[in-house]
Amino acid sequence: MDTLTRLEATIAQRLQASPETSYVAKLHAKGLKTIAQKLGEEATEAVIAALAGDEAELVGEAADLLFHLMVLLAEKGVTLEQVLAELDRREGVSGLAEKAARSE
Repeated sequence: MDTLTRLEATIAQRLQASPETSYVAKLHAKGLKTIAQKLGEEATEAVIAALAGDEAELVGEAADLLFHLMVLLAEKGVTLEQVLAELDRREGVSGLAEKAARSE
């Protein structure tokens, strides 16, 4: 089992935990809007770290971003398998062609 799969399983368990004992449960209790806002904050922090040129900070912010994205996916009932299947579907397709196909 890889890191993201283990993380997905941990997040699923913690969604059922008490908000007093679990950060994931606390986010879940606050709802989708709060989770989405937190994801946006983490994305912004990753961009700032990238622009600042601090590799260690970028690694940390990227981990935070992936974690919060996975919390959002779990909140919406979207599995990592679904996301990976979409990435597989796009593999070998030009990014420009894929984007153009979405806007049709």
